[in-house]
Amino acid sequence: MKAYQLTAYGDADKGQLRDVAMPKPGVGQVLIKVKAAGLNPVDYKIRQGKLKPILRMDLPITMGNELSGVVESCGKGANRFPPGTRVCVRVGKEAMGAFAEYAVVEEAHIAAIPASMDFTQAAAIPLAGLTALQALRDELGVGPGYRVLITGGAGGVGTLAIQIAKSLGAHVITTASSRGRELVEKMGADEVVDYENAQFEDEIDSVDGAFDLIGGETLERTFQVVKEGGRTVSIAGTPEPRTAMQDLGGRFGLAAVFWAMSRDLRKQASDAGVDYRYLFMHPSGSELTYLVTLAQRGQMQAVIDSTYPFEKIADAMAELEDGHAKGKIMVTMDD
Repeated sequence: MKAYQLTAYGDADKGQLRDVAMPKPGVGQVLIKVKAAGLNPVDYKIRQGKLKPILRMDLPITMGNELSGVVESCGKGANRFPPGTRVCVRVGKEAMGAFAEYAVVEEAHIAAIPASMDFTQAAAIPLAGLTALQALRDELGVGPGYRVLITGGAGGVGTLAIQIAKSLGAHVITTASSRGRELVEKMGADEVVDYENAQFEDEIDSVDGAFDLIGGETLERTFQVVKEGGRTVSIAGTPEPRTAMQDLGGRFGLAAVFWAMSRDLRKQASDAGVDYRYLFMHPSGSELTYLVTLAQRGQMQAVIDSTYPFEKIADAMAELEDGHAKGKIMVTMDD
């Protein structure tokens, strides 16, 4: 079968479309015939080697973190999704494998999708959707009347985050370029700050919490608008000790490294009376089922920027790395 593999860390040429052996499902695992897969910034960051201290991988390895498809066969003890079931999944962090014609995944990470849901739409939900849900609902405690700032609302995570926050009853403020304003307003944003022409801290009232998708000085500026005692959750800043302990299996050595790396950032947050949390999301079939239900109800839809055939995945990766996509970049498999 064909698979897009990481052969060594480095530039774009280290990702290659190769012929590999068909994987076989083990205990508690399912083999899926892949129909579509979503691309995410974490894909090229892994290729560049930026996540080597966090994710331990033996190369070569098939890349890709989210997919949709049809169950082909089940390993021992996996019986919730019989062959023929339409599914989507955020695959295990260290396993990957979504950029292939077939993929083996953990049954616990899978959600069934209805016949009415397009495979491309379904494959665009898992990673970005779970990231947004876990940040907003679990880490920030977003609920009715909660005022939340989402920086970078026009991207793959941002567009889903706006919709999820609205489904939870929040008042949503986001930042976008003038080109992205119409999109984020369509997603349901209540207030939009054009970051090309204004600073959000000069334009908005204080918020209960912030979900940062940009990092850098944008992340630091969120501390100025979050209420004292509130929290900023980021997926683009610097990991802090809880990232290692709660999200990465309780790795004490890594927690010490993150403590040193994030010291200045945590001090800025503390001086402002704000809690800073870096989130490394986790796969969850039950939470993904919740998101699929939202999509079925019409409360959430992934925004697709562009779709490529699998044989053009290198071009899709180049567009992803360019960083100007509004919504998700997808690849689809030929039958």
